[in-house]
Amino acid sequence: MQVHKQLIERLNALSPTHVDLVNESMNHAGYFEGKESHFKLTIVSPEFVSKRAVARHQLIYAQAGELMTSQGGSIHALAIHAYTPEEWDSLLQEQQSVPASPLCAGQNKG
Repeated sequence: MQVHKQLIERLNALSPTHVDLVNESMNHAGYFEGKESHFKLTIVSPEFVSKRAVARHQLIYAQAGELMTSQGGSIHALAIHAYTPEEWDSLLQEQQSVPASPLCAGQNKG
């Protein structure tokens, strides 16, 4: 099973109301067709209510587990944008977009 599908499947444990997972691997050095190493995740979940960004990220990394390179997987970078449903609704109403992913050690293409 593809890595992005595995990650989305695992994230379902957080009862998300919205998930957008974008493979950004092609923007980084060493890319080859089918590589799944750099992702941008936008996720909305009631599980994030009353939790700061670090706690939200910890919940996500707990689900990602061995998919991360630090645990033997192939995901090297995961840009996380985690929102509560209320924060997400506010973002949409203000017609704001999710921030761009950070550069990866200066090895970006383009």
